[in-house]
Amino acid sequence: MSLAGKVVIVTGASSGIGAATAVEFAKLGSKVVITGRNEANLKSTETACKAANSKVELLLIPADVTTDAEKIIKTTIDKFGQLNVLVNNAGFGEMGSILDIDVDQFDRVMNTNVRAVFLLTKYAAPHLVKTQGNIVNVSSVAGLRSFPGASVYCTSKAALDQFTRCIALDLAPNNVRVNAVNPGVIITEFHKRLGMSEADYAKYLEHAKTTHALGRVGEPKEVADAIIFLASDSSSFITGATLPIDGGKHALCPR
Repeated sequence: MSLAGKVVIVTGASSGIGAATAVEFAKLGSKVVITGRNEANLKSTETACKAANSKVELLLIPADVTTDAEKIIKTTIDKFGQLNVLVNNAGFGEMGSILDIDVDQFDRVMNTNVRAVFLLTKYAAPHLVKTQGNIVNVSSVAGLRSFPGASVYCTSKAALDQFTRCIALDLAPNNVRVNAVNPGVIITEFHKRLGMSEADYAKYLEHAKTTHALGRVGEPKEVADAIIFLASDSSSFITGATLPIDGGKHALCPR
């Protein structure tokens, strides 16, 4: 997949899609920079990467993308001397009706899902120009479709999709590609972090079988495989794309 020896940053690599993506890059011989807020979980990802490829070169950066974007890029360049792929995976969600939420929720979600991606992209872009590398942003089906009680999260992901397209055009003359994946419901800790109990989450996953055309929810590796494809030369003529990885959820209409 043309990724051996390439330097790859995966944000939000401490769990879920980010952790699975780091492992897939490790399998292919990439030099993987994993960053996230939970250092203990990052070490678990490190262990998984080494299990996938005992010779993998790894760099752990415990960091918060909302405050440490410049540090993440600088530390990577100081260690490896270049950057080939940036995977903006770190994301955050909160729920609530516009009748109940306040501006602090808006700021928290937008700071992680949009502002941090802007900063990481800005600091990474000159290095990606040098290597003619690429960016893969992890968006959501919520960027493509609208859901009640999730206005800020949906808005942040729609903004990320448009940012993806605009930056793709900005960087196309430099042969730097920028794409996004838009997952549907994937089995991670995301919904539990929204406040769902184990019982409620189990009910939600059962209900989600009816909201995805393929009749099931997804696994992190299924999203990671799409990220690998977009990061590799196999997608060399794809830029500015938003690719649903959602079992057809984006195509369904309620009846």
